[in-house]
Amino acid sequence: MDRPSAPRDLGQDAYDRIRAAIRDGTLAPGLRLTETDLAARFGVSRTPVRGAIARLEAEGLLTHEPRRGLTVTRPDHAGVMELYVMREILEGAAARLAAQHATEAELAAMAEIVEGEPAAFGHPGQLAEVNQRLHGLLYLSAHNRYLLRSLEQLSATMALLPSLLTLDGRAEAAHAEHRAVLAALQRRDGAAAEAAARAHARSAQRHRLAWLLRAGELPVAAPGTPPEGPARG
Repeated sequence: MDRPSAPRDLGQDAYDRIRAAIRDGTLAPGLRLTETDLAARFGVSRTPVRGAIARLEAEGLLTHEPRRGLTVTRPDHAGVMELYVMREILEGAAARLAAQHATEAELAAMAEIVEGEPAAFGHPGQLAEVNQRLHGLLYLSAHNRYLLRSLEQLSATMALLPSLLTLDGRAEAAHAEHRAVLAALQRRDGAAAEAAARAHARSAQRHRLAWLLRAGELPVAAPGTPPEGPARG
C-alpha cells in the first residue's frame, strides 16, 4: 500500500520559487512587488508569500524602499564592493578545501566544464550557466556544509548583479583564471588554489568597477568634496 505523501510546505515552496525568480532575473533588481502580485504570480495565498518575503528581506534579496515599497534589492556601490570582498574570502577558502577534499570524479567534472567554456563564449545564457556550474561544483568539492551555506547565500546575492562575462574580453580572462584554479586543484596545492581563486575574484571585482564607472554608477565629486550620496550598484 502506498504511503500518503508528506504535506506540502507552502511557505517553503513560495520562498524557493520567489528566490529562484530573483536569481534567474525573472524578478529584476529594482522591480516593485506586492504580496498580492506575488501570490497571483506563483498561485499561492498571501500568507505563505508574507513569510517568504520576511525571509528574503532578512537575506537582503528584497528591500522596503521609501515611497516605493517592496522591491527586489538593487545593491549600491558599497554593497557591490562588500560582496566581492566576501566572494574573495569564501571562494578562496572553498578552493583551498577543495584541493584537499575534492574527489577525482569532482576534479574530472570541473576539468570537463573548464575545457568546454570556449564553446559558450558566443552564447551569453549558456556562458552564464557554465560559469554557475563550475563555481557550484567548486563549492560542493570543498565538502564543508557551513561554507557551502555561506557560498549559496553569497551566490544568490551576486545574482542581483548583471553578468559581465560577455563584455570586454571578460569570458576569455575568466577562462584563463579558471584554468589556473583547476591546475592548482589537480596538484592538490591548497595554497596555490586559494591564491588563484582570490585572484579570480579580484579580477572580477576590477571588471565590475570599470563597468560601473562607464555606466555612470559611481559617485563623482571634486577633489576633497564628499559625494552627495551612494551610487546604485
